[in-house]
Amino acid sequence: MEIKNVAKAGTLESNDIMIMVAPNENGKVELELESIVMKQFGKQIEKTILEKVKELGIESVTIKAQDKGALDYTIKSRVQTAIERAM
Repeated sequence: MEIKNVAKAGTLESNDIMIMVAPNENGKVELELESIVMKQFGKQIEKTILEKVKELGIESVTIKAQDKGALDYTIKSRVQTAIERAM
């Protein structure tokens, strides 16, 4: 699967996450994460995002995520929606 456009999913409301995906010319997955709970859950959020990207078969994408305390299932659904919109 290939990312062709810029797309986003989610909001900046409490307990949500805004995911923006864009094509990546470097041929790899790049993630930029901002979170209000970065110290406590930053590694887990990154892991959740990267696992979902891998599950969807994406090998080249730039992801910008702004988290406001979203749970794992919300993160996964936002990543999937943004990727599907970008294809």
